[in-house]
Amino acid sequence: MIVFPNAKINLGLTIVSKRPDLFHNLETCFVSFGWKDALEIVESQHFEFTSSGIPIAGNPETNLCVRAYQMLKTDFDLPNIKLHLHKNIPIGAGLGGGSSDAAFTLTLLNQKFNLNLSNQILENYARKLGSDCAFFIENTPKFATEKGDIFHQININLKEKYLVVVYPNLHVSTAEAYAGVQPRNASANLFESLQKPIETWKNSIENDFEISVFRKYPQLMELKNYFYSKGAIYASMSGSGSAIFGIFEHETILNFDSSFHTWNGFL
Repeated sequence: MIVFPNAKINLGLTIVSKRPDLFHNLETCFVSFGWKDALEIVESQHFEFTSSGIPIAGNPETNLCVRAYQMLKTDFDLPNIKLHLHKNIPIGAGLGGGSSDAAFTLTLLNQKFNLNLSNQILENYARKLGSDCAFFIENTPKFATEKGDIFHQININLKEKYLVVVYPNLHVSTAEAYAGVQPRNASANLFESLQKPIETWKNSIENDFEISVFRKYPQLMELKNYFYSKGAIYASMSGSGSAIFGIFEHETILNFDSSFHTWNGFL
């Protein structure tokens, strides 16, 4: 069985406070879009994890897909599998690709082996793997609080809006991004701001990571400004970076450095 884990963007991101567990409380809105990996699971005599596409650093045994399988295998009588991941979503981009891969592993195992786990139970497993993993279980727009893993329904309608996402071949680690931010009181209520017309978002919806990340990597601010110069209704960095996105009313042709990776399409 094959599934296609997708990426997400963040509409606003406010760092509210530091938690006793050393994580941060935050507020953000997750929205899925169509930049996708491919994940295949087949039964096998021995467990095996392989990958292709974008090289994945680190020990394969710590890959989130492997951890997702091992976590369910602890609680259920799962057979050995061969798990292959074709990596297409850029890594270190703030697009949630690794989290999506893990969540899709859980949902695919649930489907393939008839575990009959509800979305709520799957989300609880996903929360053990990473702060935004649980979002990809239902994979619909959510306003997220606490570590980014507690969800609230929100009415976000971006249908027929045109999205352009660019990854400028620059890896920003989550730890690096968090090291540069300080919790602060938001200048506006993010949830309320997102309910207003998208034309107002430019002046009210911010990503707190941009302050320090743009200071260190000014080329990212230049990309955001480029989106606005080309008519974006709203532009921002996604998550902790380094991907920058722009939302447009109509299909828009943009020119980027040939080394950059891009996705564009209607939402």
